[in-house]
Amino acid sequence: MSKHHRNRSWAPDPEPLPEGIGVIDDHTHMASVVPFAQEMDRQARERGQDPVPVRTVDQQLERARAVGVVGAIDVGCELPNLQTAVDLALAHPGVVHAALAIHPNEAVLHGHRGVPGPDGLPLQYQPWHEVSFEQALEEVARLARAYPDQVVAIGETGMDLFRTGQGAEEIQRQAFRDHIALAKELGLPMQIHDCDAHRQVIETLLEDGAPERTIFHSYSGDAQMAQVAAEHGWYLSFSGTVSYKGNEGIRQGLSVVGMDHIMVETDAPYLSPMPYRGRTNSPYMIPYTLRAMADALDRPLAQVAEATAATTRRVYGL
Repeated sequence: MSKHHRNRSWAPDPEPLPEGIGVIDDHTHMASVVPFAQEMDRQARERGQDPVPVRTVDQQLERARAVGVVGAIDVGCELPNLQTAVDLALAHPGVVHAALAIHPNEAVLHGHRGVPGPDGLPLQYQPWHEVSFEQALEEVARLARAYPDQVVAIGETGMDLFRTGQGAEEIQRQAFRDHIALAKELGLPMQIHDCDAHRQVIETLLEDGAPERTIFHSYSGDAQMAQVAAEHGWYLSFSGTVSYKGNEGIRQGLSVVGMDHIMVETDAPYLSPMPYRGRTNSPYMIPYTLRAMADALDRPLAQVAEATAATTRRVYGL
């Protein structure tokens, strides 16, 4: 492989958003950005490329603030990371808020109940998977109750039938149902992870009754699915995937659901927007995704940024 085959450096800072809007990253994993950047640096050095600096959470937030991204909802969705998200919110009051859940792919690993999925990856159990799913979810509930000012959502929960095989589908669905019940019990919004499971996720929401504020994180559906979301008042959060060439259906979903039901996110360290796909993502990249959303909607960037900011604050009570 040529040492210039793939650029592993950070993307350049985008042009700052118009002043006074105060955009919020609806879904990010800032602590995970650190090891991701460390791996990028290792690969770059190995291939004779320039070193890649590793940015702390504080540095990430500072970089984001400089381009008009003033806050973030940091998601803890593995048992060891729940407290991490809360601690970030405690360390950055009014700037970082936490969302907590047991990720659908994690839910089936607890108690060693996993089944390999279409992605072909082997199951990788970790020490914390000795804990039952029920005990793990109890920890989500405990932290949400103990830190009501920091924990503003249950998520990410849902279904992922790319990573998890059919033999564990109902286990995953039950875990999703348990999260739906918890979000409703606590009166919190719920962030959904939906990968190759559109029908199953919608069926479950309609059967159980969705929480009042339900958000599809990193929306991956099409215009038809967005119509269902619009009919039920659900929200769509868009990541860098809205800028990817083949994702016309995602872009169509933007128009269908309406300006008062859209949000913007990074899902950092993954899903960097074009033309920086594959590099380390972080909240400072939000303006690139907003630009792609504005282009898809044929609306001014400031108008789309304002809409996402207002919706995010309203939905999470920020």
